[in-house]
Amino acid sequence: MEAVSLLQKADSADIGARIDRLPATRYLWSLVALVSFGGFFEIYDLGLSAPLGLGLQVSGIFHKGTAGIFGLSDQATFVALTFAGLYIGTFGFSTFADRLGRRPAFTFSLLWYAGATVVMGFQTSAVPLMLWRFIASIGVGVELVAIDCYLAELMPKTLRGRAFAVSGFIQFLSLPFVSVLAWQLIPGSHFGVAGWRWLTFLPVIGAVLVWWVRRGLPESPRWLSRKGRAAAAETVVSRIEAHVREELGRPLPPAVAGRAPEPAQPQASSISVLLRPPYRRRTLALVVFHLVQTIGFFGFSNWLPILLVSQGVTISKSLGYSAFLAVIPPAVPLLFSAFFADRFERKWLVVCGATLAALSGLLLSRMTAHTNALVFIATAAGVASGNSLMSVSYHTYQSEVFPTQVRAFGVGFVYSFSRLSAIFSGYIIAFTLDKAGANAVFVLISGAMATAALSIGLFGPRTRGRALEEI
Repeated sequence: MEAVSLLQKADSADIGARIDRLPATRYLWSLVALVSFGGFFEIYDLGLSAPLGLGLQVSGIFHKGTAGIFGLSDQATFVALTFAGLYIGTFGFSTFADRLGRRPAFTFSLLWYAGATVVMGFQTSAVPLMLWRFIASIGVGVELVAIDCYLAELMPKTLRGRAFAVSGFIQFLSLPFVSVLAWQLIPGSHFGVAGWRWLTFLPVIGAVLVWWVRRGLPESPRWLSRKGRAAAAETVVSRIEAHVREELGRPLPPAVAGRAPEPAQPQASSISVLLRPPYRRRTLALVVFHLVQTIGFFGFSNWLPILLVSQGVTISKSLGYSAFLAVIPPAVPLLFSAFFADRFERKWLVVCGATLAALSGLLLSRMTAHTNALVFIATAAGVASGNSLMSVSYHTYQSEVFPTQVRAFGVGFVYSFSRLSAIFSGYIIAFTLDKAGANAVFVLISGAMATAALSIGLFGPRTRGRALEEI
């Protein structure tokens, strides 16, 4: 048994070394694009919360203020149920990707989400609509965990940062897409169907195309190796190497020999692995980070249109501002991938993004409905840019710091705290907006982002340029 265990460890280290020595080629970038295609529809779903809530108010399904279900804000409840579903998906179902593989989890979760979102679009009252929103969000939570694990394990160590940045660019393209659609479709009806319903029907395109996407994706060879499926892992890596070698037109560089394998802990439960050295410190740092970063990230993106309307800005202009600012999330990862992704330490990029969002949020809190539009947009762009830089950096970071055998669970565990926080932060923001106004909300957002920066800056490990097996 000891000999078998050592052999599997060696295989795991060898697979990692062979992947890490691969140069960037069109084939590797095509894998990034295929995985990100599924993520496009997941980010689309997250981007729906703000315009969809506004559209549901216009249609009379949601009530304004605290006149909604149980005397609470319908918008806050809608956001809370969205993140409750995300919490269950990231925490309760993330182990599926560790047990069954990255590719099946990726496929199943997208189909789940698309189907539930379409059903939601046919609802005519708040309660069943929110129920289907909750169900759809479970699929989104599983999807995002599977994508992070897949990219981390399939990309060479010198390419991981750029791969996540390009993936972020593709995924975040859905934000301007959904914002422009909302701007044009809400308020109003088209072909006798309310504009908000059209927004929920579009994700079915992802369900139709997902089978085509799945055919071009190999399973993670690192995952296969850690599951003891050495022959399958060898087959996948050999095929990847053949594609890369064919594009290069020359032999591949040699794999670095003698790399230490990941520590194997077959008798330990997933949670016990995360709460023992060396993973305990990084787990706790990421838990704190996710508890607070959600207040800043989604507090801005999900509430901006309503915050602006509360300050006297028209619905049309509010959605127009949001559509313009939605261009920033995909633009930042694109620039990031070209200049910064693998040149600077990952943890400091997370810190820089959170700090930029915090400072810009404080400036935004000083502005009113009469502030010059260009000044407002420039300041809001600072918040959006910081959020985007932080997001693409922490998605890379959190997928690097856990071992392969529990990577999906580790990512899902820490990530679930952002979803748990978001369940309650919607009500906190709604209460703050009602009692203290929009400026106080921006101050709240800034304080949360400053705390997020400190948690990673003080306690997060370094990961740039290191093999997953070494981190």
